[in-house]
Amino acid sequence: MNIANWLHANAFLNPDAPALLSGTRLISNYSQFALNSSSIAKGLSQRFDIVPGDHIGLLMNNCTEYLEALYGIWYAGAVAVPINAKLHGSEAAWILDNAGAKLVIVDKEDRLPADTNNQHKTHPPRLNISSVEFDQLKSGTQLSVPAIRAEDDLAWLFYTSGTTGRPKGVMLSHSNLMAMSLCYAVDVDTVSGSDAALYAAPMSHGAGLYNFIHVRMAARHVVPETRGFDGDEIVDLSPQLNNVSMFAAPTMVRRLIDCARKRNYKGAGIKTIVYGGGPMYRADIEDAVETLGNRFVQIYGQGESPMTITALSRKVISDRTHPNWQARLSSVGVAHSCVDIRISDSDGNFLKPGDVGEILVRGATVMKGYWKNPEASAETLTDGWLHTGDIGWLDGDGYLTLTDRSKDVIISGGSNIYPREVEEVLLRQESVHEVAVIGRPHPEWGEEVVAYIVPKSGHSVSVEELDSFCLDRIARFKRPKAYFMLSELPKNNYGKVLKTELRDRLTALKN
Repeated sequence: MNIANWLHANAFLNPDAPALLSGTRLISNYSQFALNSSSIAKGLSQRFDIVPGDHIGLLMNNCTEYLEALYGIWYAGAVAVPINAKLHGSEAAWILDNAGAKLVIVDKEDRLPADTNNQHKTHPPRLNISSVEFDQLKSGTQLSVPAIRAEDDLAWLFYTSGTTGRPKGVMLSHSNLMAMSLCYAVDVDTVSGSDAALYAAPMSHGAGLYNFIHVRMAARHVVPETRGFDGDEIVDLSPQLNNVSMFAAPTMVRRLIDCARKRNYKGAGIKTIVYGGGPMYRADIEDAVETLGNRFVQIYGQGESPMTITALSRKVISDRTHPNWQARLSSVGVAHSCVDIRISDSDGNFLKPGDVGEILVRGATVMKGYWKNPEASAETLTDGWLHTGDIGWLDGDGYLTLTDRSKDVIISGGSNIYPREVEEVLLRQESVHEVAVIGRPHPEWGEEVVAYIVPKSGHSVSVEELDSFCLDRIARFKRPKAYFMLSELPKNNYGKVLKTELRDRLTALKN
C-alpha cells in the first residue's frame, strides 16, 4: 500500500501527461517524473544504504525537485521528514536528530550549522539537489516498482510548529495519506487531469499534502518561479495555466484579494482556492467571494489529522439565501467523510449541540501517535479519539464553529472570552485591516483583553473609535482594555499570526 504506487501507475496510464512545471515551463511528464523518482530511490539505496523504514529529511524551499525527491523516498520504502525551510539551522538539526534521519536532502549547503561541537548526534549526510551527485541519482538505474509497504507503515513524519517547547513528530502512515487524499475528492473538490495544483504555500506543510490526489489523477504540479506566494505572480500565472487549484492560509487569501482589487482581476484561470491553517474571518471571506467569485472552499484540520476534520463547501460559502448563511459562513463546515467529530467537556463527556467544549476526532486520517513520545501520544489519543486542543461547538445540522485554541481562551473574572469573537467584531470597523486579540495578566480579574490593530493603508483609527465600536456590539467585559497599533502582525512563513510573540511583547513592555 505504498503511496508511490499512485505515481508509478500514471507512468503507464498517462505517460505523456504534463506533470511538473516551473511557472509555465514544463519540466517533465508523468513518465519522466516517475523515472526520476525511481532512479533517486535506487541511488538512495546504493549510495546511502537507505532501506525501507529509514527516515530522510527534506529541507528546502518549494521546487519541482521536492516532489521528485519525495517520491524517491517512498519508492525506496523510506519515511519522509519534511522540515520548514524557514527554521533556524539549529532547529532543523534538532528535528533531524529527533527523527533519527539517515540523510537530509537540501537545496542549499548552509541550511544546517557546522557540527563542530558534536551537538547533533546523528548529523546525517546532506544531498544537495543542485549537486552533480543528485543529477547522477536521477539519471541512474531505476527501481522497477515501489517498495512494498503495509498500510500502517510510516510514510510522513511531520513536526508540529513547536510554539511551546520542542516540536512533536506526528506519525502519518501510507493509509492515513490515502484516506486524506480520497476525502479531498469527496469533500473538498473534484480533480481531473486538466487541473493544475499551484504550490504557493510551503510544500513541507498542508500545500504539499495535496500533491497526492493530483498525482493520482495525473494533474499538473506547478511551482511558481518565485518558489513562494506572490499575489501578482498568481494573477499573471493563473490565466495561462487555467484550472488552477491552490491551498492558501487566510492571510494569503487576504493579500491575493488586495492584489486582485488593485488590478481589477476577477479570478480568471483559478478553479479553487482551499483555505485553512488559521481563522478566516467572515468579513474577509465575504470580501473574497465578492472579488473573485465562487472559487473558495474552507478546510479545518491539523497535523495530527491532516487537512481532514471538516470542510465548508464552495456552495455554502457563496450562498446568501439560506436563513443561517452568516452562521454557516463563520463555521468551518461539516465533518469529512472519513472522520467522526464530537465535542467534550474537561472530563471527556460528550456534549450536546450548541455546547462549547474541546473538539475530538477519530477516523482513518488520525495519526498513529507522536514519534518517540509515548506520554504525549497517550495524552492526545484516548480510545481512538484525537484531542485536538481546539475549542468549538456543533450546531444541530453538524456545522462546526471554532472559538479558539484552548490555550488562547482568555479567562477574565471567571468568564471565558474567545479572542476570535472579539477579532470578528473589530474587523468590521472600516479602518481596521488586521487584528489579533490576546489576554494580559490582571491582578484582580486574572486576565484582561488586549488587541493589536493593523489599520488599512491610508487610514488611522483612534482608541476611542475602537472602544465605541466594540461597546455597540459585544458585552463590556469582552471589549479590549488596551489597543496597540502595528504596521503588520508577526506571522510565520505559513501566514499564521504568532500570538506567542505578541505575548512576549506585552511581557517586554511590562518589564
